[in-house]
Amino acid sequence: MDKKTVLFQKHTDLKAKMVPFGGWEMPIQYEGIIAETEQCRKSVSVFDTCHIGEFRFKGNIATSGIEKAVSFYIEKIPVGRCKYGFLMNEDGGVVDDLIVYRLAEDELMIVVNAATCENDFNYMNSLLDGSSEFVNISEKISKIDVQGPFAKDVMKDIFDADFDNMKYFGFSHVTFDDKEILISRTGYTGELGYEIYSDVSQAEKIWDSLLADERVKPAGLGARDILRLEVGLSLYGQELDENITPVEAGLPFFVTFDKDFIGADVLRKQNENGTDRVKIAFEAATRRSPRHGYEIHADGKIIGEVTSGVFSTMLKKGIGLGLVETDFSKTGQQIKIVSGKTQIDAKICELPFYKGGTARKK
Repeated sequence: MDKKTVLFQKHTDLKAKMVPFGGWEMPIQYEGIIAETEQCRKSVSVFDTCHIGEFRFKGNIATSGIEKAVSFYIEKIPVGRCKYGFLMNEDGGVVDDLIVYRLAEDELMIVVNAATCENDFNYMNSLLDGSSEFVNISEKISKIDVQGPFAKDVMKDIFDADFDNMKYFGFSHVTFDDKEILISRTGYTGELGYEIYSDVSQAEKIWDSLLADERVKPAGLGARDILRLEVGLSLYGQELDENITPVEAGLPFFVTFDKDFIGADVLRKQNENGTDRVKIAFEAATRRSPRHGYEIHADGKIIGEVTSGVFSTMLKKGIGLGLVETDFSKTGQQIKIVSGKTQIDAKICELPFYKGGTARKK
């Protein structure tokens, strides 16, 4: 079964608007982006994220070389938990952001972005000493996300797992339709949520089981981008890339500075001495949407650019993230978002924009 088309007919049946995305045809919206965003904040949404990449590692974590690649100690992740961080280059830039799942003492699943999947695999493999097993299992694995304040109630009705005791960034192996799947309490929306990893052959049945619940509706990439931005989550290729460090991106808490990994020296110096540019969050004075690449002005000069911007469904105004000169990064700083004749008055603010998320709800 082709992973790229496994849910395509489902989206077609739902009359989704499809767009090309990294070699895939992906749903950008079904009912409408604003309606889908509100659905996720108020009930439950299901997202097709089958495009995401997965690797399987088996070997000695301490000696294989795998620790050199990432910004945190893999060895310290308890079995049954997962952790977010970065795959780093020598200049302190981010090759990718990823989540590492500790399946067993000597076994990991590493989840990466679709567009960087092949490069990530080759790069990580080059750092290993050859004593471990490292396999790209992306073509065999489907991923479906269930997000929203009532997500746990929905999951309990379909899957036999102890959701009441599943911790944030914890996971369980569950049997569904006589096959083992992995369900983690993670997500990218700021709401209580779960990510379901299964064999590709199970994706359609899981999708149908979720949408049979009247509390659940599908959501596309458009809603997903608004949802993640409303709670200030970064997107690789916009807030993060090989030329932006985690310190510049305002994400030093996902870096273990006393660990020896590729790029660590650069990040330690930045953490101690500061950087010339930093990530900021801003809210517009109107409903106008800032866009990626728009200039950010203050005191009559260009101080940086927008990395992400949308109209916030919940706040009813334009919001965004950007990289600016550090001297102009204080909360309350008045700025202008500029593109040609377009000028949007805005001010720098604290994150998250939307504070009502249920992601850490018990």
